[in-house]
Amino acid sequence: MKESPAATPAAPAPAPAQRRPAPADTVDDELELFRRAVGDATPMDAPNRVVLEPERPAPVPRPRDDADSDAPQTTSRPATLAGDDSAYFRHLMHDVTPLADRNLAETDALKPDPGPLPPTDSALDPEDVLGLLAAGTTPLKDKNRIEIDTPPPVPAPRQLEADARAVLDESLDPFTLEDRLDIGEEAVFLRPGLPRRVLADLRRGRWVVQGEIDLHGLTRDEARAALGEFLARALLRGWRCVRVVHGKGLRSPGKVGVLKHLSRGWLAQREEILAFCQARAHEGGSGALRVLLRAADKRSRP
Repeated sequence: MKESPAATPAAPAPAPAQRRPAPADTVDDELELFRRAVGDATPMDAPNRVVLEPERPAPVPRPRDDADSDAPQTTSRPATLAGDDSAYFRHLMHDVTPLADRNLAETDALKPDPGPLPPTDSALDPEDVLGLLAAGTTPLKDKNRIEIDTPPPVPAPRQLEADARAVLDESLDPFTLEDRLDIGEEAVFLRPGLPRRVLADLRRGRWVVQGEIDLHGLTRDEARAALGEFLARALLRGWRCVRVVHGKGLRSPGKVGVLKHLSRGWLAQREEILAFCQARAHEGGSGALRVLLRAADKRSRP
């Protein structure tokens, strides 16, 4: 019978190595290294830091007697505070803790005090009312503002009105014998101070006729009013040369052209008339006038 060799017992497992505490000199070295690392650091400013406060504990109700739990709580006023409500209120609130002032805003402090109003409305002055309404406001700055100039008003046609009044006064005068006399066969007019070539150009037809008015069949007053309105429209439209048809007066009593003579006088009295002459044969001859107007002001045009 063979004998087997005896089994060799297994070696015991090595025990886990226990961590030895660091020596004191090592701890001092790490602290010194940390101090060197943060040696040039600057502490943060206080405004950029938030202080966290611990939360308040939930309020705990105070115990009360079971006998009085179902009965309504009544508080009797002390006899010493019977007539003073303010003192009694302070007595009831003596154990109340006021709220903290943080996170609260006084809204009333932001509103300006408008001050007391006058006692009656009858004593108010417009400037005082405006001052009361504007209390607490801030005037606007003068920067980035545009001052818009008000355009000047259109000048009144004083000379035109004066001419119209003069023509009206002349028309109200009685018709005399001298008014019936016509000096010469051809009527011409030239404003003093103008060269004679202006009248020569007008007679030769170098000015184009831009409008005309016919006074046939009108009375003296109707003809004067119609002629004044026609000349005013011509100036507004910028016309320079117009024709006035007054007729030859062949059907008038004594064959004297009343409108023929009056129209010449009316035209000569108006400042806007520079010159006029008898129309050419194909334009009416002695029964019409070619009239030259001054240049209209650009501001008076529509």
